[in-house]
Amino acid sequence: MSGGGGPRQRGGGSAERPPPGRRREGRAVRQNHKDYTQVQLDVSRSTRRFPQGMRAEQRQVLQEQLVNLILHILRAHPELHYYQGYHDIAVTLLLVAGERMGSALLEKLSTHHLRDFMDPTMDSTKHILNYLMPILQRESLRLHDFMLRAEVGTIFALSWLITWYGHVLTSFPHILRLYDFFLASHPLMPVYFAAMIVLHREEEVLACDCDMPSVHQLLSQIPQNLPYEHLISQALQLFRHHPHAELAKQAALQHHKSISIGSFTAFQLATSQQRPDAVLRRQRQQDSAHAEAAALLPTAGHSPLVKAAVWGISATLGAVALAVTQTALEWAPEFLLQLF
Repeated sequence: MSGGGGPRQRGGGSAERPPPGRRREGRAVRQNHKDYTQVQLDVSRSTRRFPQGMRAEQRQVLQEQLVNLILHILRAHPELHYYQGYHDIAVTLLLVAGERMGSALLEKLSTHHLRDFMDPTMDSTKHILNYLMPILQRESLRLHDFMLRAEVGTIFALSWLITWYGHVLTSFPHILRLYDFFLASHPLMPVYFAAMIVLHREEEVLACDCDMPSVHQLLSQIPQNLPYEHLISQALQLFRHHPHAELAKQAALQHHKSISIGSFTAFQLATSQQRPDAVLRRQRQQDSAHAEAAALLPTAGHSPLVKAAVWGISATLGAVALAVTQTALEWAPEFLLQLF
């Protein structure tokens, strides 16, 4: 997702206003949704997430697309519940990938990485937050105990996690870098990154008054000049040194089932099998198996059965090649546009 300097419309996203008839029809459908009013309010307040200098008319069109994007996902998945902060993730995807590709990305994230945040209650979100303190305890007992005495809890990191830091960072390139990182990682990686931010600021925290207001105020305001690449590297190390399965053995984490965590392995497998290179790899394996099978066939060159078998194999390979080509043509323009 990383871009050069700022957000750009790609992959089918357009800031052109649709015809009046279609606008009225779409508006009627949207306004019937139970979350329409809240989504509209949140999107209206999101002006700072759009590029500085963008014309008001262009921004309004994108905000309308953003409302449509969010409500489309919620209509398609009634089991998902909107939360304030969801629009921060949606607007990032819209600005970078466009409306069509952004919708596909948001849908996949909503049913996997963000799934725990979209429950009807905050229980699953609290569960995700509960991974933070055990990581700190393993890395710095002094810092962990200080925060316990201050009774600061983990609520300071709530907006970090549920918006993937989009709500608290002002630099769009930094936001995109973190989105790249989180998209390629386990759903708990934003928690490990949060732990690294707190550990990076350990001396500042310990210099605070040991009370909840002081520590919460310090931690809730993320410095904009953090060494992001270093923190990303260290967050990966934390993830390897303190696997989430080990952290989950602690009492606060034992009695909750996370949909995001539980479905991640299957999600990884399904995603890897859909990649064009994986399709071609499986096809090469099938080709090898066909070749071995052909070696066992009679050598009579003019046998009708042999001709029929060869024709059948060729037709199958041709159909698979066509399917792979069509798939590549669908995603390749989007992918190539993101390189520039």
